[in-house]
Amino acid sequence: MVVCPRCLKSDRVKEINQPWRWQCRNCSKNGYRFSLTTGTIFENTKYPLSQWFRVIYTMLQSKKGVSALQLHRDLGSGDYRTAWYMCHRIRAAMQSDEIMRLGGEVEIDETYVGGKNSNRPLSKRKQPKKGGRGLGSRNTDKVAVIGAISRKGNVIARVVERLDTETVGTFVERAISEKVSLVASDEAPVYHFMEHDGWTRGRAALPHETVNHRSQEYVRGNVHTAHIDSFWSLLKRGIMGSFHKVSKDYLPLYVNEFAFRHNHRRDADVFNAVLRFA
Repeated sequence: MVVCPRCLKSDRVKEINQPWRWQCRNCSKNGYRFSLTTGTIFENTKYPLSQWFRVIYTMLQSKKGVSALQLHRDLGSGDYRTAWYMCHRIRAAMQSDEIMRLGGEVEIDETYVGGKNSNRPLSKRKQPKKGGRGLGSRNTDKVAVIGAISRKGNVIARVVERLDTETVGTFVERAISEKVSLVASDEAPVYHFMEHDGWTRGRAALPHETVNHRSQEYVRGNVHTAHIDSFWSLLKRGIMGSFHKVSKDYLPLYVNEFAFRHNHRRDADVFNAVLRFA
């Protein structure tokens, strides 16, 4: 039984004289035409699904990512923009809400992605902003990414406009469970709100511990941020080595890709995991 993706009805849905295409008379007088790819990332594309599946497989097998230019060479596509378009659609499908809030021992940290302001031409250098952590001359115009990782588990990472208490609090509320046994971070003051009761919607304080990187303290018992630091390192090596340059507008898609690969690194059916959200 074929169901129309627009009205979700099966009556008055007729097959037309094109393979794997149907027409629904419920949606309009002239009929709404749809196919198997309607509503998916494969919609409105002339490339066969076999080519799309090849690109998905290549992206999943590349630990540090693969550039659209390299895929363009491998596919022999007529235009680089076609490969670029396919990659971004697949990255969009890699974002899912299936990851539950993190529990157990969790690490939280932030990083900045982007070129150094000192490397810009003098006419294009931007003046350091006042206020906010890490917004000195070295980090001017960089994009902030915050992430939390459950040790030997999943990672949740998001691109944010700024790293203030309100933004970090919203991220912690959505990403970290109340049943967490430890939240480890560096010494940044922006994380200290978790130590107080009622920091958001009446939530109790979280077991928050810090290491002082400024004092060369990186491990104290089980308090460290080694796992999230490793994820940031992989993300940055991929951007510098494979993509070379990533704009602020598309950075969330690249973060999706690296987080998805990390969360499904032991999934034998990771290919179908992408197709579920395509």
